[in-house]
Formats: sequence, C-alpha cells, structure tokens
Amino acid sequence: MTDVTEYVMICVAWPYANGPLHLGHVAGCYLPPDIQARFERAKGNRVLMVSGSDEHGTPITVSAELEGVKPQDIVDRYHKINQQALLDLGCSWEPKIDPRGIEYGGSLFNRTSDIRHKTIVQENFTKLLDAGLFERRTSKQYYELSSDNKGRFLPDRYVEGICPACDSDGARGDQCDECGATYEAIELKSPRSKMNPEAEIEIRDTDHFFYRLDLFQDVLEQHAESRSSVWKSNVKAMTKQWLDMGLRPRAVTRDLSWGIPLPLEDNEWKGKCVYVWFEAVQGYTTCAQIWSESIANKAGHPDGKDSWKKWWMVDKNGNSPRHLYFLGKDNIPFHTVIWPALIMGLNHANAGKNSTQPVELPSVGELALETNVPAMEYLMLAGGQFSKSRKHAVWLPSFLQRFDPDTLRYYLSINMPENHDTDFNWPDFVEKINSELIAAYGNFVHRILTLGARLPKTANGPFENLEMNSITAKHSEKLEKIHLEITTSLERHRYKESLRYVMNAAQYGNQIIQAATPWKYLGDKFDGSDAAKESLASLAFGWRICRYLAVVTQPFLPFSAQRLWESLGQSGQVAQTDWYSAIDWQADMTWKDQNPEPLFKRLELDEILKQEQSLVSKEVTDSNPISNVKGGKKGGKKMNKQVEGIQYLDFNDFMKVELKVGKITSVEEHPNADKLYVVNLDDGDNGRVICAGIKQYYTAEQLTGMQVVFVSNLQPRPIRGVTSEGMMLAADDGNGQVKLITVDGQISTGSTVR
Repeated sequence: MTDVTEYVMICVAWPYANGPLHLGHVAGCYLPPDIQARFERAKGNRVLMVSGSDEHGTPITVSAELEGVKPQDIVDRYHKINQQALLDLGCSWEPKIDPRGIEYGGSLFNRTSDIRHKTIVQENFTKLLDAGLFERRTSKQYYELSSDNKGRFLPDRYVEGICPACDSDGARGDQCDECGATYEAIELKSPRSKMNPEAEIEIRDTDHFFYRLDLFQDVLEQHAESRSSVWKSNVKAMTKQWLDMGLRPRAVTRDLSWGIPLPLEDNEWKGKCVYVWFEAVQGYTTCAQIWSESIANKAGHPDGKDSWKKWWMVDKNGNSPRHLYFLGKDNIPFHTVIWPALIMGLNHANAGKNSTQPVELPSVGELALETNVPAMEYLMLAGGQFSKSRKHAVWLPSFLQRFDPDTLRYYLSINMPENHDTDFNWPDFVEKINSELIAAYGNFVHRILTLGARLPKTANGPFENLEMNSITAKHSEKLEKIHLEITTSLERHRYKESLRYVMNAAQYGNQIIQAATPWKYLGDKFDGSDAAKESLASLAFGWRICRYLAVVTQPFLPFSAQRLWESLGQSGQVAQTDWYSAIDWQADMTWKDQNPEPLFKRLELDEILKQEQSLVSKEVTDSNPISNVKGGKKGGKKMNKQVEGIQYLDFNDFMKVELKVGKITSVEEHPNADKLYVVNLDDGDNGRVICAGIKQYYTAEQLTGMQVVFVSNLQPRPIRGVTSEGMMLAADDGNGQVKLITVDGQISTGSTVR
C-alpha cells in the first residue's frame, strides 16, 4: 500500500428513473466507475462514490401520463429496480461506509427527490440569483387550452408537428429525429399537443431565469486548455465544439409542476420549477453532503457534517481532491462546460462576488473542478444503439436473472466502448466467455486447485515446502511487470487494456504449468528427482499466481475473485486486500480442503437462444416468422377459404381493437432472429418498436418511409429480447404472397382507421 493516500471523488451519471437499466447504460456509465472505485480502494485511497436516480423532468412525466399514474409512482418503481440491479451486478453501493473506517469514505446511491437535495438546490439557486448570475427573459411557448380553464404550458417533449426543415411529420418540439434539425418550438409547422392531439394550443409569453454561461467563456477555455493532456480525444473535441460556438445564457427554470419548486414567493413563479439539467448535476455535491450529514456524522467522522469537504474542497496547500466523472459521450458538455460553470458560479457567489467581477478558477477553500472525465462511447446492440424509449435493449435485471454477473462484467470490460462504439451480440458474448474467460483464466485456476488436491495433505496445505525460488524467480519478475501494466492502464482508465493484461497473466500461468507437467509426478509417480522437484515447485508457484489473479481480477470480477480467494484458504475479503500484495511472493500459503469447483460454467449458444425464444409468445417462432403481422401465416398453413365453421367475433370485441396509421422511419436487423425485422414506427405519439416477420417479403429500404396500418393497443411483449409494441396488418394470399396494408395517399401519422 502506498504511503500517501488521496481523496478520490467518483461521480457517476444519474440514470433517469423512467425504466430499467440496459446493458448500454452499464457499459457506458455504471461498470467503469465501480472498477475504478474498487481499484482506488485497493490502493489505499479514500474514495467517496456518489450517484442516484434522476427523478424529475419530462421523461418522467411522459411515462407517468402514458401509464395513467403519478410521476412519484414511476420513480419509486424504477429507483428500486435499478438500485437492486446495480447491487446484483456487484457495483459497490453497499456498504455505505468503507470497511476500513468512515475516514476512508463510502458510497451513496441517492435520489433527486430527496428532501435534502431539494433544499440544497434551492439554496444554491438563491445564491446564484443574488449574485446576479441569472438574467430574466421572456420567451414564447406553446400553451394547451382546456375546457376547465386548467391549461398548461407545454415543454418541448409535449409538442410535435411537421419539421420546418424536412417537412417530416412527428417532429419533436425542439428537434427532428428524421433529419436532425434543431429549432425553436414556435417554428414547428402544424403543432399539436403530443398527449392531447385534439386540444387547442396557442403561443403565450412566459418568463424564465437564464444562467449567464457567457460570463464563464474565458475561464472555461482556460480550464479546458489545462486538461488537454488528460482528457480523452472525444472529451476534448466535444468541449471545444461548445466553446467555439460561444456560450450563451441557458434557461434554468421551466413551466412544469414535477420538479423542484423555485424558492420565490411571487405568484408569477408558481407552477414553475428548476430545470432538471440545473439540479441533477448538483447531485454530485448534494449527495456528498447528504452522505456526510446522515452517514459520516453518525458514524463518528472527525469532521462530522463537514466531512464531505475532504472530497470537495481545495485544501490549504492548494491541492484539489481527485474528481473523476463517469458518463456516456452524449453527456460530456454537461460535465466539462455546464457543471464547471455552476461550480465556479457557486464559488463566486460564496465569496460575495457578483456578475460585474471576473470569474476565477477555484482556489483554497473552494469547490474543486473535475480531474478527468473518462467518458465512454456507445455500446450498440447488433449494430443499433441501445434505446430505452424504443425498447431496443437487453435489460440488466432480466440478464442477471439468467447469468453470472461476472460474465457480464468480463464481457463489457473486454468490449468496453472506450474510444469507439462497440457491439453486443449473443454469439460474441458466448465466444468471449468460453474462449477467453474460461479457457485462459477459469481453466488455469481449476487446474491448480485440482492438481493441488491430489498432493499429500499437510497442516499448512499441499504446497508446503515445495517452493524453489531459483526456479520461479524469473516468473515473479515477469508477473511484476504485468502487474505494473495492469496498474498503469487502470490509472489511465484503459479498462479493456488492463483486463487484457490480467488475462495475459493467467495465460502465462497456463504456459508455466504446461511446461512443468506436474501431473507426471503426483502420488506414486514422484521419484525425488530434480525434475520432479522443479515441476512441483512450478505447481506451487501456480498457487501464488492464483492469489495474484484473485487480487487483480477483483475490480473487474468481484464475485469470482472472492470465490477463488476462499478456495485458496485466504481469510477475509479480497476486496479489502492491498493491491500490491498481489506481488507479495512471501504471503503465507493456505489451503481450503474441499473438492474444487470451476469458477464459471461454460455457456451454450443454442441454449441461450432457446431461452430467448422461450420469452416470446407462442405465436412468434422462426418457423412462423410473420405471426406478429396481422394477417400473416399461422403455422405455414394456407388461409381457410371456407365460410362454414367460422367463429364469429362479437362486434363489441372487434371495436376494442384500435387501428392507426404509422410511418416506418427505420428498419434494423433483429439481434436474435434471422427472419425478423425491428421496425421503428412513427405512430403520431412517442414512436414505437414493432418486431415483424416480413424479412422474406421486403427489404429494409422498401419498408422505410411506408405508411402502414397497425394495432396500437396490443399488449407489448418481448420477442427474442426486443419488446414489440404492436402489430402491422398484412394480407396473405396463402401462396407465399404477403403485402402490408397501406393507405391511399398521405395522411397524418396516428390517424385512426375506421
């Protein structure tokens, strides 16, 4: 363990609590910080890790209105689901206090609906307002009228219409997903309320506060320049793009009831709340303060309620704690431009300064800026981006019900999207687990344990008195070099590279044992020769390599690392073991007298795909590819042309079926079914995904842009890992001809078919 320990603040992007986490979230935001936190703690550093559920904003209210429930019901549900999923993945959100003691930090996965968070955000709002760092502006915004005089202003996500740039219908209030254009909501053609399309809307004036980002242009450029040798290329590029465009004041309030109310008494501000971007990033400081007040203070930290300052303030010598922010690439500007501007604004206000005085970088006793932002690119799903809204995902909770969490941690670490987008697919997952994790690491460990179990037993295990330093010194030196490479890569946030070095160490162990052939000298075959002694000495050194691997795999694979640690007879938790003890070649050899069990179970691709298939409705199988297209073949049989024996449908039952017009915006390959498409449909609302077995009848190009008729109120169901949210109608002549039902001419998406 190093003599000097650092205060390390690990800040993890806050996930929206409007749905379960998917593997894209894990690879981009939630696995890397856990690896880093485990590594930093093993090195002896004092780590405080914070995050939580982002529970305000329109994504929450949209989900609530669609379900007909309260926003609080949505966030309560998904906060619980997501927090448990992260714990099941092995993310170290528990215990909240570092086992080494409260002075070493801990962790807190909190919520933006926390009362204390709201209070601190309101206090900060007031400070910035009083310092003159806000300006008041009048802007125009759509307002939805209602017959009961309870109208409301419509945020951008609540407005849709025809794009002013490409004339595509279904464009959002601020951006067109079809052409990518951005614009002011009032520029939208034929605007309508997304939730109430029939409601009348009009443009009204509304007043809001804007944060003076323009005042921070120079100091942020200075800060970005100081980080040029640290930030990754994608972080530097996106930050430069924002700064080159010139910073403008940004709205910090909005017309929405679900959020943190403005701390203002004037009636004109009622019904307005703090903009979610402004309050969510403050969660990094509020969470640290809440941990300090509710956990550290009660646990007896010497600094009590102010203990959070150890991880946040520039100390008296001008040294800043090390701040690491983990997030996806779409979130970079919020953490390199906006959040630093807020931090410096709060420092400015706390120092009693106002908007007429120049803003400066943090100094002694002030909040520190980030040290690094190791942002990730995207993990794709079979070539398409993971999407919570489109239900195009492999969901973390369901994945962990079926697989060892360490297999996911391994796959996402070795496939981590550090510098470019990477892809998840089942064949590659199985290949990497079987051919890398098990073949190189798992088999080596099992080999050492099973061979050791065949040696004569002693009080201190089977390897006592077998070691020969003269034989293994060169191996120790090699493994020490690999350990340095593992460490250096982790310090540089190169997780994929670091794990490759770990696997190199396991492979090196395999080479040692393969060359030594110790199985030739077990039991009665031991002849006391030098060759036999040297062979068994190599086997004994294999135990030390296993111990080495338990320590260095712990940040990546905590569950299997602990199982290995216990199998070696080591006491306590490997997560609490000094990082550098991995290369302590004098550590006491121990042993657990038991039948060795493999660390991992081999995966079978066919079995996995079969499990995927079991999640699908019986109507949807590979031999029945278009059963989710209404009118498609059933079991490959021809349609029955006879009228006799037909089962008539009650008219009222038929009227329950809602048929609407949709426009196919894009078509993707289904990640787990050769005969299915994943169709993205503009349905006149939030859009939806439909899995359709029409691949043998249409190309993706033919489908894109078609207006089709679909069942809009069909219960969503998973089809081979992708949730399908409807059914497109098709005609089937029984002789291999299948045609989608379309409309005569153009009509607005979402139109009802009568």
